[in-house]
Amino acid sequence: MATPRPVIHISREEIYTDLEKRIEYLQSFLDFTSRDVNALVADAKYIKALIPAVVNIVYKKLLQYDITARAFQTRSTSFKGPLDDVPTEESPQILHRKMFLRGYLNKLCSDPTKMEFWEYLDKVGMMHVGLGRTHPLHIEYIHLGACLSLIQDIMTEAILSHPKLPLPRKITLVKALGKIIWIQNDLMAKWHIREGVDEFAVNDDEIEVEEEGYLHGKKIVNDEEGGAEDPGTRFESVPAGVCPFSGLEKGMEDMKIEAHDFA
Repeated sequence: MATPRPVIHISREEIYTDLEKRIEYLQSFLDFTSRDVNALVADAKYIKALIPAVVNIVYKKLLQYDITARAFQTRSTSFKGPLDDVPTEESPQILHRKMFLRGYLNKLCSDPTKMEFWEYLDKVGMMHVGLGRTHPLHIEYIHLGACLSLIQDIMTEAILSHPKLPLPRKITLVKALGKIIWIQNDLMAKWHIREGVDEFAVNDDEIEVEEEGYLHGKKIVNDEEGGAEDPGTRFESVPAGVCPFSGLEKGMEDMKIEAHDFA
């Protein structure tokens, strides 16, 4: 007679009230292990090299639809410069937002073994429902989910098309990155959906209001051009020549990355 498998107990209340318990559950369910962490650490430079191209493609896409472009037509962020009524990719407010997206994507390349990493991803979700910021900004979940899917699609295609990475490393990196993005997706969704809210309500008055890129008063997202590494979270580079992803941000008119773009 077969021995029944042990059942792991997960507290429903804790996954709605304790971020660390929620992350532990998601990591366990998705089998996010040291193998994923090692893949993200070892091959972080390949993801970072994609960041300029990803940022340009994302904002080209967001400005393609009036329903997403209108988020950039009001002063709903910390940006104090001039606002173009009809924003383009070179408008001051778009260049400002690109800077923060570069910083955010760079943060995805930092250390996922630290709780600070997941706290910031949760804060990104919170800030897009108008909480925790001086200038409230509310973005509907449909657009956030679509944007995350676009980012994952671009990176997956580019990594799998890499002419030098061995296939096992490509697969491991794509899987690890996908798990990070799907946990971010959950941390976006949890601030929009009603599940658990009525039972385990969060008091909005207790939410700390901070500038973008800050967590508990400390700046943790580097907003320098090109997605530079965060101080204190530098990883050892993989020995290699010039990264074939360099210059990938050029030639993005049709918003598709082809293998010959980085061969």
